[in-house]
Amino acid sequence: MEQEQEQKQEQEQEQEQKQKQKQEQEQEQEQEQEQEQEQEQKQKQELELEQEQEETPRPWKRILSGIIVLSIVIIGAVLGPVLQTNESDPKSTFLSRCKKFNQYDCQRLWGAFEQAYVNKDPCNVPVQAYDPLIAAAPFKPQCNKMMFWSKTKVVVHGFTEKRKDCFVTLEDTVLGYALNGLTWCGKKGSNGTFTTACPRNCENNPVDSFWIRASAAYADVACGDVTAMLSGSTITPFDPTSTFAKVEVTRFKAPKVRSLNVVMVIQKNAKSNCKNASLQKLKKALHTGITYSCKDVSRIQECGSKPQIACKTCW
Repeated sequence: MEQEQEQKQEQEQEQEQKQKQKQEQEQEQEQEQEQEQEQEQKQKQELELEQEQEETPRPWKRILSGIIVLSIVIIGAVLGPVLQTNESDPKSTFLSRCKKFNQYDCQRLWGAFEQAYVNKDPCNVPVQAYDPLIAAAPFKPQCNKMMFWSKTKVVVHGFTEKRKDCFVTLEDTVLGYALNGLTWCGKKGSNGTFTTACPRNCENNPVDSFWIRASAAYADVACGDVTAMLSGSTITPFDPTSTFAKVEVTRFKAPKVRSLNVVMVIQKNAKSNCKNASLQKLKKALHTGITYSCKDVSRIQECGSKPQIACKTCW
């Protein structure tokens, strides 16, 4: 009799323990879901803000840029000596980011980078000025993993940050990573690196020239099945004025590149999809022999947050 009671008590204790474990697991799952929802909402808000900025009519962008630059110039003229070079900031940022890629001589790369714009008119830094930098850290082909993008900066980098096993963007390489989000320029007669009063409204400014040169070099080594993430939240997913259209697509060559697979990011209130007319221009722009496909995808965040989902089944 006593043995039966003991067994019964043990069974009840086991059931209580299992119930407790089940409740803890459910709580953990709820917390994970809440965190994922918060992350998705944050990425969505950032994407909407980015797209609003990108869709601002270009003439107004130039006017606003001109007003801002003029204001900075006037303030600089008044303050004079207060405006100083900020050499330590961009250099330290560049070097610290570069050091995360073990195989590079980061000091040498900084020197190659600096020679492109130092002691030069900030509106006279041509694309070719960065040739020595690209030569010092050439892009390596990563067949079937190379990802290009247009108007999806927040989404694509949120995805590749979590799924480096799937795709790699220009900003995941040593040069793209080291300079992502930075502003820099030089001045005639100065050996300094400036981070303020750097013009962006002239064609040959140092920042735009770098990204055009780097984009071209990255596209030149594209191979295998190439992927491009475009935005369904804009009326023209394939924008003929974008770097993707003007610089990258034209450098995809068969047979080195087999296919271009477009991932159309579809979110709430999407304005376009894979049937958008601009994509016909993309198909025509492709080198003969490169196949084209497009898929509307609404679960980018889900694929990014769940590594158990295989890369090829994300879309």
